[in-house]
Amino acid sequence: MNIIKSTGTFGFYTLISRILGYLRDILIAIFLGTGPLADAFFVAFRIPNTFRRLFAEGTFNAAFVPSYTSQLVKSKSRSNKFANEVFNLLFLSLLFVTLFVQLFMPAFVGLIAPGFVSDSGKMEVAIELTRITFPFLMFVSLASFFSAILNSHNKFAVASAAPIILNIILIAVLIFGKILNDKLIYYLAYGVSLSGILQLFFLYFFVKKYYFVKLSFIFTFNQKIKIFFKKLLPSIFSSGVTQINILVGTIIASFQASAVSYLYYADRIYQINLAIAGIAIGVVVLPQLSKYIQQKKKKNIILIQNKALELSMFLSIPAAAALLIGSEKIISALFGYGSFSEEGVYNSAKALYFFALGLPAFSLIKVFSTFFFANHDTKTPFYVSLFSVLLNILISIYYFKSIGFIIVPIATTISSWFNAIILFIFLNNRNLFKFNKTFLQGFFKIIFASTLMAFFFRYLLITFNNQLLHQYYFKFFYLILCVLLSLIFYLFVSFLIKAFKYQDIKIKY
Repeated sequence: MNIIKSTGTFGFYTLISRILGYLRDILIAIFLGTGPLADAFFVAFRIPNTFRRLFAEGTFNAAFVPSYTSQLVKSKSRSNKFANEVFNLLFLSLLFVTLFVQLFMPAFVGLIAPGFVSDSGKMEVAIELTRITFPFLMFVSLASFFSAILNSHNKFAVASAAPIILNIILIAVLIFGKILNDKLIYYLAYGVSLSGILQLFFLYFFVKKYYFVKLSFIFTFNQKIKIFFKKLLPSIFSSGVTQINILVGTIIASFQASAVSYLYYADRIYQINLAIAGIAIGVVVLPQLSKYIQQKKKKNIILIQNKALELSMFLSIPAAAALLIGSEKIISALFGYGSFSEEGVYNSAKALYFFALGLPAFSLIKVFSTFFFANHDTKTPFYVSLFSVLLNILISIYYFKSIGFIIVPIATTISSWFNAIILFIFLNNRNLFKFNKTFLQGFFKIIFASTLMAFFFRYLLITFNNQLLHQYYFKFFYLILCVLLSLIFYLFVSFLIKAFKYQDIKIKY
């Protein structure tokens, strides 16, 4: 396996999905803005989408892939038997959760968005929308199971392409829904659940080559299954800690008008980079790293870990620098149209600025957690993440009254850096990770190249300042120009100082 090529494949389809996601969000911004209807939809969408990220973006992989791979090494029949046992238990558990939440939806939405309780109109709409969108959780979680099987066989393209379906469906709904001009948010909600069904069937079509579903309501809790489910819940929490922090932030922000929307739009921007610099690398590395650990190939383990970490920093550090410098212009160029006001731009940009400070930490958490998961250790990342979330909650609640919603991204960033640092300390103390000389040399070169890129990006933003103003209609194209030129500049400097080498693309790990 080649880390860079596999990450590139995964990252390419993920990038396509995020670009389409941006088009989806800009249409939502134009049609809904940051008003009460937007807040209600984002709460309804946030709940299943958070769980989608928790299950689909590497988290289910974390528990399943090492266990499935260990069975696959022994025999295909044993791996199929294990997969069937997991699928049947997962299916029944998800069915129960879906039905249970549907029965108690008002209380559930009240927990997720307590600030809506005082506004009966907004609360009623949020409940209705969440009832419609919640089945998406079941479909996408089962789809993530199929993705994990494909990833275990080093087939990353299909699994990473599946989320594109969600954005295509929602874009189509937005276009035709606006033409019909009738209950647009309800069409969007139905589109969410429909996309989950389509993703499930899409992935199953490709997974049949490696695994065939045998649905059964008779199963046994053998030792392998018990171990898997013991690992699953901690891995969901620890690998998805960034999303959990955002969900916590949404709950707290619901007490301030339009704050949920501000956080949503800011979240959408930095998630583009995180999907590649953190999630993609973690997903790609896990199967091969698990095999090397099982085979006790120490040299290969150190090499793949350092290359994964180097690639993560190579992608996340310059992105963080760019977001810090151009947060307001980026938000304005991407979402500042139609119903999206200048106030919405300003507040969303503030949130993005503080999220950007934590972007390298978000990526580090994904990569460091993968190192633990490959060693069949989900408890350590779980406990560290638990403390991180508690720290986030305490900071957010304590300062919310005085500074408002902006404490949410600040608290998320502080708690994430705490998480990343503690994970590294545990890895180091347990001899599960060791820096090599290549990484340390490359890291300082990445910092240097990112700094030069930041100055260049700032120069471009100043040069095109008039074209990037809130009122300018074609500002999006000027932002893309600035980003592309800065990216080319960064890659040129990186190759020039050998922060990134062409031969790395050809190396197999």
